[in-house]
Amino acid sequence: MNESSINKLLEDLKKPDEEVRDRATSELWRIWFHQKGAIGFELLRRAQILIEAGEFSQAENELTQVISDLPDFAEAWNRRAVLYYTMGEYKKAIEDCEIAIKLNPVHFGALHGLGLCYAGLGEYRTAIQAFREALSIQPYALINQRLILECTARLS
Repeated sequence: MNESSINKLLEDLKKPDEEVRDRATSELWRIWFHQKGAIGFELLRRAQILIEAGEFSQAENELTQVISDLPDFAEAWNRRAVLYYTMGEYKKAIEDCEIAIKLNPVHFGALHGLGLCYAGLGEYRTAIQAFREALSIQPYALINQRLILECTARLS
């Protein structure tokens, strides 16, 4: 997928038509998961199965190996961040989110995850900033709007 196609999908995220936004969101996730082709996708799928089975240590090993083999695979970093968040290891998750965002600056999922981690640490101002960055890419994401309100309420 070329850059102009991705830019079109990013523009579609900002359109008022929910169906258009949903389609663009799904397509961006598909692109990100398939960045490294069928093999990369299969490795992520295997790690996800382990996560769903509660095999966190094994999933971490799998994802760490994927990252070692394919260090520019943003979604592998994001998946490991999700795992760390699930395990309550917010600082490790933050590190992985930041790398995913560095590799893919429009990764609204990693930005959302970054916000969740900072909120989990009680760093609400930083969480709000991450949720706002995610909203700049995906402005109709009600979850981020709600989380900004929740974090703002916790500041007062």
